[in-house]
Parts: sequence; C-alpha cells; structure tokens
Amino acid sequence: MDHNIMLCTDSYKVTHYKQYPPKTSYVSAYFESRGGKFPEVCFFGLQMIMQKYLVGQVVTEEKIQEAKAVYAMHFGAEVFNEAGWRYILQQHNGHLPLRIKAVPEGTMVPVKNVLFVVESTDPECFWLVSWVETLLVQAWYPTTVATISRNQKIALKHYLLKTADSSAGLPFKLHDFGFRGVSSVESAEIGGCAHLVNFVGTDTVAALVSANKFYDCSSAGFSIPASEHSTMTAWGKDQELEAMRNMLTQFPTGLVACVSDSYNIWEACRKYWGGDLRSLVQGRNGTLVVRPDSGDPPKVVVQVLELLGEAFPPTTNSKGFKVLPDYIRVIQGDGISSESLPVILAAIETAGWSTDNLAFGSGGALLQKMNRDTQKMAYKCSSVVVDGTEREVFKDPITDPGKKSKKGRLALVRKADGSIETLQQLQEPHPQDMLQVVFENGTMLGRQTLDEIRKRADVSDTEAASWVQQK
Repeated sequence: MDHNIMLCTDSYKVTHYKQYPPKTSYVSAYFESRGGKFPEVCFFGLQMIMQKYLVGQVVTEEKIQEAKAVYAMHFGAEVFNEAGWRYILQQHNGHLPLRIKAVPEGTMVPVKNVLFVVESTDPECFWLVSWVETLLVQAWYPTTVATISRNQKIALKHYLLKTADSSAGLPFKLHDFGFRGVSSVESAEIGGCAHLVNFVGTDTVAALVSANKFYDCSSAGFSIPASEHSTMTAWGKDQELEAMRNMLTQFPTGLVACVSDSYNIWEACRKYWGGDLRSLVQGRNGTLVVRPDSGDPPKVVVQVLELLGEAFPPTTNSKGFKVLPDYIRVIQGDGISSESLPVILAAIETAGWSTDNLAFGSGGALLQKMNRDTQKMAYKCSSVVVDGTEREVFKDPITDPGKKSKKGRLALVRKADGSIETLQQLQEPHPQDMLQVVFENGTMLGRQTLDEIRKRADVSDTEAASWVQQK
C-alpha cells in the first residue's frame, strides 16, 4: 500500500502549523517510557516505521491534492497547510526534512529516559516534528511487546539455570500463538516481529515477512507440525486414539505437537500416549510434544508431567530435577502471560520437574493485551528556536507530576557504573550520546539487522539469576 504521509496524523495536528509562535524556525521532540509495568523497556520497531512511512519521496502533488480534498471535507474549511507540503515537494523533492536520533534497537533502557529524538532540519518545516508524532509514537507497540516477551525470557532462563543442565533450548521456550488474537495483520507483523527479538518459535507467519523485509532476517522463526482441536475431534470421541496415532504416523520423524485435552487429558496421557501408543512414541525418530489446553495451568502441567513420567520414566539431572526422555515433552499454550508463566515454572520446580520438559505458547497476552499506557509512552516537545533564540520547552501539570516532561536538547549516556541517564538542557552535543542518527532528510541511516538487535537484547546469566529480586 502506498501511504500518504499527509493523511497519517491526528486531525488536530493539521492546524498546528498556525499555532507555534511567530518566527519559529526549529522544533525538537523526544519519545520516552514515563514508567509503567516494567522498570525498563526493550526498544524496538522504529526502523519498521521509518522504512514504511518516512523514507524516500513521500510527498507528491497527487498526494497533496488528495489530502487537500480530505481535509476540506473533514474540517469544512481550508485549514490544510498546502503551501508547507508543496515547499517540501519543491525544495526537498518530497523528502521529509527531519533528523531522528535513536538508541540502538534491542537496547534495554530504564523508564523515564529518552529513546529517540526528532528535530527539524529546515526552518520552514519546524511544524513537521509534531506532524510525525502520530506515526512515530506507534513504536510503543513493538517496544512493549519486546519488553513483555523479554521479561518472560528472563523468568524462563532463571528457572532453567535452577532446574536444567543447560539453557540452550531457551530461544524455543516461548512460542508466539498470537496471530488470531490481534486486531489486524499489520499488528501481527509488528508485534510478532518484536517477539522474535527474544525467541525463535512462532506461528505468526506475518512476523517472518516483516523480520525479513525490515530487519534483513530471512529465517527469523520456526514452527513444527501441530494439531488443533478440529483435526482431532473430527475423528469423533471414540476414535481419539486413532487421531493421535495418525499424528505419529503422518509425522514419523522430528518434532510434532498434539493437543490432548479434547475430552480427557488424564486419559490421553495415561491410556493413549502412555499406553496404546507408548511403543510408537518411543520408537519415533523425534519428539512428541503433548499439549494440554484447558484447566488451571500450574495444576494441569504438573499432573500431565506426573502421568507421562509414569509411562516414560524420567532421569534425574545434575541439579536433582526430573527430565522426561528426549522423545516426549509438553507445551502449555493456554493462559500464558508474564504473570502466569512464573507461577507455572515455580509449580513444576516445587514438584521436582525441570523446566527443560516444557515449552510455552502465548497469544493475546503476548501481542494484544497491552496499550500505550502499559509503559506510559509519550512524545513531547523539549526545545524550539523562536526569532533566533532557543527556548527550553516543557510541561509540568500540577494535577499529575508524573507527566512532567524533559527540557531542552537531550542526550542518553551510560555512566561509569553502567547505568543509563538522560541529560537535559545541553548546549552542545554530548560526545558519549547513545542516540545515533538513524534518519536524515528522507534517508534511513545505520540500518540494523535482527541478528544485531537480538545480541543487544540477550539475557545474561547474571540478570536471569537475580530475576526474583527484580520482578
């Protein structure tokens, strides 16, 4: 779709060019997480937005005329800044005279710190910084998804370090089941790609497309053959055993997942997988993944492990926890969120089972159950130049001190102790500014790959080990 930048904003911004002080020639604004559910955020997604909406010649005469007609109808008056947009077309060949500086994607940044800065590069186009707020603030969504996903990765690694001999399987431990639960295909593309910053398991095909298109990763995520209730119940209740046998014979090698709670999950584990199909499960060149999909997850998962353990005797690893044979595992894909996951992990630890036995799937809680206020994302003006004099701009509402904004030109720096801090009211650029120019006058700079971003966002053993104190 060929988007029209002049129609990708909030209605009230159409008249903002008339509202700045006379002789305004420069505007700078910034984006931050002012707080929220998590104490730090995993910044991600700006590159997608820039490439899709801001790069290249985004202003044409045809688009100007389209926007002019839309706003004449919308407002019932001629308020559209036609001259300003035509100036961009004629003087900049339709390229946006803006500069964007951002922290590298995948960086973990504590809340209340600048994530990116947007500034005008042409005195005639100062108003453009406000115009693009609507689009750029949508970075809240991939950043929030990446943050939620990463926090679950921390919890998973924490329990792997405690209960498993290796954490090598961590990238596959949280699978994206969220495609059907989001508001649109575009949401699946964006949110699903954000999850792939932390994991490589996904059923959200749209995310693979966006990871390749926007982050140069042609093999960002993986999946396996898996059943759903319709393919199992279509056989009829009396033929559930044959439906399960069919899964094993249709997919005789590799990983295969089978939903097993269509009727009686306990009977499925004890009588079918652990009884009639036991030798077939053991003889496969691969791994059967049993999927419960209802009930109270902590209780159900533990009971499923116990029942499977009766049929497929576990070994005890070096840390004293039980591990099923390699040919059988469990995936819990119902009710998984950043709140419920640690509860399940603690329950299986208490029951003496290693996290190595489990994988998880998450849908709506991973890609949909959030909003901009989950991390209190905001974009605010911090500096203007009026009649040749720079002014520090800020808000400080008496009714909500938490909405106080930052002043002047900003930089993000890492201090000697490793902590991150936003510097305000700068008179000149800071030599250690973590914010890097990623867009200038219609051109995207310093393109980042998903592989690079994954390395920045990786969870260290130290961070995972101390997770209980941080949660």
